[in-house]
Amino acid sequence: MMKRREFLRALATTAAAGIAGVTPLWAALPSIKIKRVRAFLPPNPNPLFNQSDMVVTIETDSGIVGVGEGGSHDTIAQSAGRLIGQNPFEIERLWQDMNRAFFYPAGREKTDGIGALDLALWDIKGKALNLPVHQILGGAVRNFCELYNTAGVIPGITSDMGLRERARLTMEAGYRAFRFGASEAPKFTTYDTRERINHLRSECAEVREGVGPNGNWVIDFHQRFDLADSIRGCNMIEDLAPFFVEDPTRAEAFAQDLPILRQKVNVPLAAGEEWGNRWDFNRLVEEHTIDYVRATLPNVGGITEMMKIAALCETHFVGIVPHFTGPIATAALVHCLSTFSGPVLMEYNYQGRELPHLPVCLDFKNGKLYPNQRAGLGVELDYKHLTQVLEVTEPVTARAQNYYRTDGSITNW
Repeated sequence: MMKRREFLRALATTAAAGIAGVTPLWAALPSIKIKRVRAFLPPNPNPLFNQSDMVVTIETDSGIVGVGEGGSHDTIAQSAGRLIGQNPFEIERLWQDMNRAFFYPAGREKTDGIGALDLALWDIKGKALNLPVHQILGGAVRNFCELYNTAGVIPGITSDMGLRERARLTMEAGYRAFRFGASEAPKFTTYDTRERINHLRSECAEVREGVGPNGNWVIDFHQRFDLADSIRGCNMIEDLAPFFVEDPTRAEAFAQDLPILRQKVNVPLAAGEEWGNRWDFNRLVEEHTIDYVRATLPNVGGITEMMKIAALCETHFVGIVPHFTGPIATAALVHCLSTFSGPVLMEYNYQGRELPHLPVCLDFKNGKLYPNQRAGLGVELDYKHLTQVLEVTEPVTARAQNYYRTDGSITNW
């Protein structure tokens, strides 16, 4: 078993040889194997499967531990077993195996779990190379990621404050945009869309006044309206120039409703916080039916898939506005989106909130997130605040199978 000190010494030797023009670092990563995968619940875990903030670790025989986030016990256990004994640097091959080995394509919840493991694999590679993940992905093209706030604590804002003042204070805190929900009502009460949409214009006018003539604001229709009311609502606020209207119809109807909506309204559209992998939405991007994709980590399947989505969006000049996610996945998003050349706006939840299990995680300042220069994802765990819920040390082979093309790459069975 290779110890961490021996592993780092091998890396140093390889790097020196590369400088001398003998062997590049990439070609000579030491041969290490995955020996254990564990999962932990953080303090006050999010109970929603697709917003999971469960912490996942992948341990190697070199001593390097990769950190990821997402999934649940049942949605990662099987895939974690596919990693035991494997080379953690072969990330694409491992992703294909986790997604294909059990015949049925991963659904959204299992894709989220695969994404959590994928984050940890990229963290391992970054730590092995002593590079931040964004450098491995090609390097940052932006100085910081701009944000809008959803559930963070902005100084001066109180729950009883009106939209105008909340919008003003949000912009003064350095955020790129102010976000609010369309015609909110108390939970578990009647929501009459025909009645509530009558409040939309006055609310948006108040927000426009709060952000100022050159400020930005976004509104989340939250899938509350059917197509007819969504068309009416978008047209009602067009002259107030929203940055975008989010989730204007039900997600189940996106494929048929959004193309119709696109032809009938002039406001920018964003959709996709409930999407999984890229096959959920590739046609909507390719036809530029939406202006911003809201897919996020780890839901899409991890960094491996997010970079393919970024390439798809770049090709069709569609921006990326990922839905809020757990703090580790948020750090991973900064690494990914720092390298994306198109428009980016991130939803952020953590200003003023304590994360006791993550003494080092997010580099936030004045309404912006900055790519860190620490190795891997640049996050550190405090295990005493975590509760272990899963440990996998043996390979999972039951009902697993792969076929290979003549060149050795994985294909469907």
